[in-house]
Amino acid sequence: MIEFKDVCKTYPNGTEALRHVNLSVEKGEFVFIVGSSGAGKSTFLKLIMCEERANSGEIIVNGRNLATVRKRDVPYLRRTMGIVFQDFRLIDHMTVYDNVAFAMHIVGASARDIRKRVPYMLGLVGLQKKQRAYPSQLSGGEQQRVGLARALINNPSMIIADEPTGNIDPALSFEIVDLLSEINRRGTTILMVTHEHRLVKHFHRRVIEIHGGQVVADSSVPSEVHS
Repeated sequence: MIEFKDVCKTYPNGTEALRHVNLSVEKGEFVFIVGSSGAGKSTFLKLIMCEERANSGEIIVNGRNLATVRKRDVPYLRRTMGIVFQDFRLIDHMTVYDNVAFAMHIVGASARDIRKRVPYMLGLVGLQKKQRAYPSQLSGGEQQRVGLARALINNPSMIIADEPTGNIDPALSFEIVDLLSEINRRGTTILMVTHEHRLVKHFHRRVIEIHGGQVVADSSVPSEVHS
Protein backbone atom coordinates (compact mmCIF):
# COMPACT_ATOMS: atom_id res chain seq x y z
CA MET A 1 0.00 0.00 0.00
CA ILE A 2 2.88 2.39 0.84
CA GLU A 3 6.44 1.98 -0.39
CA PHE A 4 9.43 4.29 0.00
CA LYS A 5 12.45 3.46 -2.17
CA ASP A 6 15.62 5.41 -1.33
CA VAL A 7 13.62 8.57 -0.61
CA CYS A 8 15.41 11.82 0.20
CA LYS A 9 13.83 15.16 1.09
CA THR A 10 15.78 18.39 1.60
CA TYR A 11 13.97 21.68 2.21
CA PRO A 12 15.03 24.92 0.47
CA ASN A 13 16.74 26.11 3.67
CA GLY A 14 19.07 23.12 3.47
CA THR A 15 17.40 20.97 6.15
CA GLU A 16 17.73 17.30 5.30
CA ALA A 17 14.39 15.99 6.55
CA LEU A 18 14.66 12.44 5.18
CA ARG A 19 17.74 10.58 3.98
CA HIS A 20 17.61 7.39 1.91
CA VAL A 21 14.45 6.02 3.48
CA ASN A 22 13.38 2.52 2.46
CA LEU A 23 10.26 0.95 3.93
CA SER A 24 6.91 -0.54 3.02
CA VAL A 25 3.56 -0.69 4.79
CA GLU A 26 1.12 -3.40 3.78
CA LYS A 27 -2.63 -3.01 3.52
CA GLY A 28 -4.29 -3.53 6.90
CA GLU A 29 -1.24 -2.78 9.05
CA PHE A 30 -1.26 -0.54 12.13
CA VAL A 31 2.05 1.29 12.39
CA PHE A 32 3.32 3.70 15.05
CA ILE A 33 5.81 6.30 13.77
CA VAL A 34 8.04 7.54 16.59
CA GLY A 35 11.03 9.81 16.98
CA SER A 36 12.07 13.10 18.55
CA SER A 37 10.92 16.50 17.29
CA GLY A 38 12.57 17.33 14.00
CA ALA A 39 13.37 13.68 13.26
CA GLY A 40 11.42 13.67 9.99
CA LYS A 41 8.10 12.14 11.06
CA SER A 42 5.91 14.98 9.79
CA THR A 43 7.82 15.12 6.51
CA PHE A 44 7.21 11.40 6.09
CA LEU A 45 3.45 11.99 6.38
CA LYS A 46 3.52 15.09 4.16
CA LEU A 47 5.20 13.11 1.38
CA ILE A 48 2.49 10.46 1.56
CA MET A 49 -0.21 13.15 1.37
CA CYS A 50 1.59 15.01 -1.43
CA GLU A 51 1.91 18.13 0.70
CA GLU A 52 5.61 17.89 -0.09
CA ARG A 53 7.52 16.19 -2.91
CA ALA A 54 10.63 14.07 -2.56
CA ASN A 55 13.89 15.31 -4.09
CA SER A 56 14.86 11.80 -5.08
CA GLY A 57 13.71 8.23 -4.73
CA GLU A 58 10.29 6.73 -5.35
CA ILE A 59 7.09 6.75 -3.30
CA ILE A 60 4.23 4.42 -4.19
CA VAL A 61 0.83 4.86 -2.49
CA ASN A 62 -2.09 2.63 -3.43
CA GLY A 63 -0.25 1.61 -6.57
CA ARG A 64 0.44 5.17 -7.72
CA ASN A 65 3.87 6.69 -8.13
CA LEU A 66 3.51 10.04 -6.36
CA ALA A 67 6.14 11.66 -8.58
CA THR A 68 3.67 11.43 -11.48
CA VAL A 69 0.60 12.73 -9.60
CA ARG A 70 -0.38 16.12 -10.99
CA LYS A 71 -1.26 18.93 -8.63
CA ARG A 72 -4.89 18.94 -9.70
CA ASP A 73 -5.16 15.21 -8.94
CA VAL A 74 -3.84 15.49 -5.37
CA PRO A 75 -7.33 16.06 -3.83
CA TYR A 76 -8.52 12.81 -5.42
CA LEU A 77 -5.53 10.95 -4.00
CA ARG A 78 -6.29 12.34 -0.55
CA ARG A 79 -9.85 11.03 -0.73
CA THR A 80 -8.38 7.55 -0.20
CA MET A 81 -6.96 8.83 3.11
CA GLY A 82 -8.58 9.95 6.32
CA ILE A 83 -6.48 12.49 8.21
CA VAL A 84 -6.66 13.07 11.98
CA PHE A 85 -4.92 16.16 13.32
CA GLN A 86 -3.49 16.99 16.74
CA ASP A 87 -5.43 20.27 16.87
CA PHE A 88 -8.78 18.73 15.79
CA ARG A 89 -9.48 21.37 13.07
CA LEU A 90 -13.22 21.38 13.62
CA ILE A 91 -15.40 24.20 12.29
CA ASP A 92 -16.54 26.13 15.36
CA HIS A 93 -19.89 27.37 14.02
CA MET A 94 -20.97 23.90 12.84
CA THR A 95 -22.53 21.19 14.99
CA VAL A 96 -20.87 17.82 15.45
CA TYR A 97 -23.22 16.36 12.83
CA ASP A 98 -22.45 19.12 10.32
CA ASN A 99 -18.68 18.90 10.88
CA VAL A 100 -18.75 15.25 9.89
CA ALA A 101 -21.32 15.73 7.10
CA PHE A 102 -19.17 18.49 5.59
CA ALA A 103 -16.54 15.94 4.56
CA MET A 104 -19.23 14.06 2.63
CA HIS A 105 -20.55 17.23 0.99
CA ILE A 106 -17.05 17.95 -0.34
CA VAL A 107 -16.95 14.67 -2.27
CA GLY A 108 -20.46 15.14 -3.66
CA ALA A 109 -22.31 12.57 -1.55
CA SER A 110 -26.10 12.57 -1.78
CA ALA A 111 -28.23 14.01 1.02
CA ARG A 112 -29.69 10.52 1.54
CA ASP A 113 -26.26 8.94 2.01
CA ILE A 114 -25.24 11.72 4.40
CA ARG A 115 -28.36 11.26 6.55
CA LYS A 116 -27.66 7.53 6.72
CA ARG A 117 -23.90 7.48 7.24
CA VAL A 118 -23.22 10.38 9.61
CA PRO A 119 -25.32 9.02 12.53
CA TYR A 120 -23.77 5.58 12.00
CA MET A 121 -20.24 6.98 12.16
CA LEU A 122 -20.99 9.12 15.22
CA GLY A 123 -22.37 6.00 16.88
CA LEU A 124 -19.15 4.17 16.09
CA VAL A 125 -17.12 6.77 18.00
CA GLY A 126 -19.67 7.03 20.83
CA LEU A 127 -21.05 10.48 20.04
CA GLN A 128 -24.59 9.73 18.89
CA LYS A 129 -25.98 11.85 21.75
CA LYS A 130 -23.75 14.82 20.86
CA GLN A 131 -24.83 15.31 17.23
CA ARG A 132 -26.33 18.77 17.83
CA ALA A 133 -23.56 20.01 20.13
CA TYR A 134 -20.93 22.52 18.98
CA PRO A 135 -17.16 21.94 19.33
CA SER A 136 -16.92 24.45 22.18
CA GLN A 137 -19.34 22.30 24.18
CA LEU A 138 -17.16 19.19 23.90
CA SER A 139 -14.15 17.95 25.84
CA GLY A 140 -10.84 17.54 24.03
CA GLY A 141 -11.36 13.79 23.81
CA GLU A 142 -14.82 14.27 22.32
CA GLN A 143 -13.49 16.78 19.79
CA GLN A 144 -10.86 14.27 18.70
CA ARG A 145 -13.54 11.61 18.29
CA VAL A 146 -15.40 14.00 15.99
CA GLY A 147 -12.17 14.39 14.03
CA LEU A 148 -11.89 10.62 13.82
CA ALA A 149 -15.49 10.25 12.61
CA ARG A 150 -14.84 12.90 9.96
CA ALA A 151 -11.67 11.10 8.83
CA LEU A 152 -13.61 7.84 8.49
CA ILE A 153 -16.79 9.16 6.91
CA ASN A 154 -15.77 8.60 3.27
CA ASN A 155 -14.52 5.07 3.96
CA PRO A 156 -10.80 5.67 3.31
CA SER A 157 -8.40 2.80 2.83
CA MET A 158 -5.90 4.48 5.16
CA ILE A 159 -5.99 6.70 8.27
CA ILE A 160 -3.07 9.08 8.85
CA ALA A 161 -3.07 10.28 12.45
CA ASP A 162 -0.54 13.00 13.27
CA GLU A 163 -0.14 13.13 17.07
CA PRO A 164 -3.91 12.55 17.54
CA THR A 165 -3.55 12.31 21.33
CA GLY A 166 -1.27 15.34 21.72
CA ASN A 167 -3.96 17.77 22.87
CA ILE A 168 -6.14 15.54 25.02
CA ASP A 169 -6.01 14.26 28.58
CA PRO A 170 -3.49 11.40 28.86
CA ALA A 171 -6.19 9.11 30.25
CA LEU A 172 -8.17 9.56 27.04
CA SER A 173 -5.21 8.76 24.80
CA PHE A 174 -5.80 5.03 25.24
CA GLU A 175 -9.45 5.52 24.31
CA ILE A 176 -8.52 7.15 21.00
CA VAL A 177 -5.99 4.43 20.14
CA ASP A 178 -8.56 1.78 21.10
CA LEU A 179 -10.88 3.35 18.53
CA LEU A 180 -8.13 3.37 15.92
CA SER A 181 -7.42 -0.27 16.71
CA GLU A 182 -11.07 -1.18 16.20
CA ILE A 183 -11.05 0.63 12.86
CA ASN A 184 -7.87 -1.25 11.95
CA ARG A 185 -9.56 -4.57 12.77
CA ARG A 186 -12.15 -3.69 10.14
CA GLY A 187 -9.39 -3.55 7.53
CA THR A 188 -8.27 0.10 7.46
CA THR A 189 -4.53 0.76 7.41
CA ILE A 190 -3.42 3.05 10.25
CA LEU A 191 -0.30 5.24 10.39
CA MET A 192 0.00 7.06 13.70
CA VAL A 193 2.74 9.50 14.69
CA THR A 194 3.11 9.74 18.46
CA HIS A 195 5.50 10.87 21.20
CA GLU A 196 3.67 8.79 23.81
CA HIS A 197 5.82 5.74 24.39
CA ARG A 198 3.42 4.27 26.94
CA LEU A 199 0.86 3.98 24.17
CA VAL A 200 3.37 2.26 21.92
CA LYS A 201 4.26 -0.19 24.69
CA HIS A 202 0.63 -0.89 25.53
CA PHE A 203 -0.57 -1.56 21.99
CA HIS A 204 1.55 -4.28 20.45
CA ARG A 205 1.94 -2.96 16.91
CA ARG A 206 4.68 -2.40 14.40
CA VAL A 207 6.91 0.54 15.34
CA ILE A 208 9.01 2.58 12.92
CA GLU A 209 11.50 4.93 14.58
CA ILE A 210 12.90 7.86 12.62
CA HIS A 211 15.97 9.73 13.83
CA GLY A 212 17.92 12.36 11.90
CA GLY A 213 15.84 11.72 8.80
CA GLN A 214 16.61 7.99 8.73
CA VAL A 215 14.75 4.88 9.79
CA VAL A 216 16.81 3.61 12.73
CA ALA A 217 14.43 0.90 13.93
CA ASP A 218 11.55 -1.00 12.39
CA SER A 219 10.13 -3.58 14.74
CA SER A 220 6.95 -5.15 16.00
CA VAL A 221 8.46 -5.37 19.47
CA PRO A 222 7.51 -2.20 21.43
CA SER A 223 10.23 -2.71 24.04
CA GLU A 224 12.85 -1.94 21.42
CA VAL A 225 11.62 1.63 20.99
CA HIS A 226 14.20 4.07 22.32
CA SER A 227 13.16 6.56 24.97
